[in-house]
Amino acid sequence: MLRKLGPGSVRAGETTGGTLFPQKLEFNAPAHGVWNIVHIGMLVPQAHQIYICAINCMRGVVLTAAELGASDRFSCVVLKEEDLIDGTVEEVTLSGIRDVLHKLPELPPCVLVFPVCTHHFLGINMSRIYRQLEEEFPQVDFIRAFMDPIMQKQGLPPDQRLRWHMYDPLRACPPREKTAGVLGSDFAVEGDLRDEMQAAGWELLDIQHCSTYDEYKRLAQASLMFSVYPGGVYGAARTAERLGRAHLYLPMTFDLEELQREYQALFTALGCPLPDLRSKADACGQALEETRQLLDGAPVVIDATVHPRPLGLARMLLRAGFHVTEIFLDGVSEEETADRDWLHRYAPDVILSSTILPEQRVRPRSSSEKTLAIGQKAAWFYHSGFFVNLVQGGGLWGFSGILTMTEMMREAWMVEKDTRRLISRKGLGCCL
Repeated sequence: MLRKLGPGSVRAGETTGGTLFPQKLEFNAPAHGVWNIVHIGMLVPQAHQIYICAINCMRGVVLTAAELGASDRFSCVVLKEEDLIDGTVEEVTLSGIRDVLHKLPELPPCVLVFPVCTHHFLGINMSRIYRQLEEEFPQVDFIRAFMDPIMQKQGLPPDQRLRWHMYDPLRACPPREKTAGVLGSDFAVEGDLRDEMQAAGWELLDIQHCSTYDEYKRLAQASLMFSVYPGGVYGAARTAERLGRAHLYLPMTFDLEELQREYQALFTALGCPLPDLRSKADACGQALEETRQLLDGAPVVIDATVHPRPLGLARMLLRAGFHVTEIFLDGVSEEETADRDWLHRYAPDVILSSTILPEQRVRPRSSSEKTLAIGQKAAWFYHSGFFVNLVQGGGLWGFSGILTMTEMMREAWMVEKDTRRLISRKGLGCCL
């Protein structure tokens, strides 16, 4: 049945491309499982993070480090109002970083330095600061990070820039035969990608399985570099180019035809013949049908924090007979243009809703029937304990990724979760 929509929603059949919703004041639902720059930086083993900003902006990153139990790998340099008035921000930044390093029990092999918006506004010469630090601490690798939310709407946002520069310490070296590396993903990529490469005699390296800084620097030996997460593809490609390596982008997808092309590209890069993938595709079809029967026509809602391809996920489920009613997202990526067009034509009554428009703060949060929510924000908006607790794709790739998603959907439908407790935790799956 059609329902009257608020200003934060639109039916898929009414979309015409471009932006879905106006840009204005933003609301943040209290679902915190997605990663921020603190979580991403912690992936560099044995590294220390230093943030330079005003005390009010420091609160979030300090709490993130504390919640991770990683306060020993985190330090702050506080900027005060008089520093801006007196024009001493540059010297306070340099002297503060020096002071932090001298007070640590031992020098870390790597330091991620995070200037902020203020450094942009004042035109601070960060290049000079880095040169000074590298001269004084030659045994330390300094990573050029930034905490500047003013870049969210133009250029590379802080998270994408960090997923690029966190690989800067990788030095040029001879490639190691039959060794590949996955770059730019917050989660380790398991399943088909790792299994197929191991079967072909290749070793797959990623930062998530590195426990020491020396192990992390072995990533430079990879003769072939992959990326699967769209937020990390730019940095992975730039790193591969700098090191003189081939780069292959194999995005996480729910489109079986796209998957077929990705497997072909993978095996071509490995120098191996493409195996018969029909059994894998059939297994996905069977798993989807079993899950559809379990839900028995119940509504399914999806949000964009769960996976980079929320529209693609909806398309796959709709084609398999699921009752997808609403998708929470604030824009459509170029990768999902075809999925948006498919929904526009074949599922026009599916509702697309913003997660950040301020009107969503007072949206009723309930459902008249049991609803499966896929993603933390979908669970919050529907006040549902039956939800798939996954963020950013969780490293799911290939046919095995689809099978894992259907398994998580079945488990979510059968076992109710404590939504409020789970979604309040920052950085789901961030392990140190």
